[in-house]
Amino acid sequence: MRSINERPARAGAKAKAGPPSVEAILTEVSGWVGELRCHSMGQLVQSHVSMGQLHVLWLLQHHGAMPMSRLAELVGVSLSNATGIIDRMEEHGLVERVRVPNDRRLVLVEPAPAGLLALSETETHRRERLRSVLSHLSPTERPIVLAALRSLRRALSEADSAAHEHHFADAAN
Repeated sequence: MRSINERPARAGAKAKAGPPSVEAILTEVSGWVGELRCHSMGQLVQSHVSMGQLHVLWLLQHHGAMPMSRLAELVGVSLSNATGIIDRMEEHGLVERVRVPNDRRLVLVEPAPAGLLALSETETHRRERLRSVLSHLSPTERPIVLAALRSLRRALSEADSAAHEHHFADAAN
């Protein structure tokens, strides 16, 4: 079994040879995201919410209530599979189907109170775990990590904007 402390030592050795490559950064980010995800799985199992269900809840939280066809598209499943997923989530009180008053044919899916609670508990658990991890950084490391995370967030925003502009340029042609 590999110790968590092994990876930074190897990465640090590579960093002395020159600036870190995108692949080295990707390896580190993937590693810590994976470790956080694995730690969170135990909490999900205890709350009886699957990763797939949590993904649907995150999509609904991020995009708002949406028709089943759009949800199926975002999840990457057929409409019938999405209907089955939502049926099971509705049985567990995680989502609700709501008719649109102006067009009663249109049914939107939105998080139910239990789904919102599951999202909140997941976020609280994630923040507590990150707080615990970050408390192991020295006072001199914290500003460096903060600056790096802000740079990553900016780059993510720029990449999303570029992808969004590209998508609309393709749609216009």
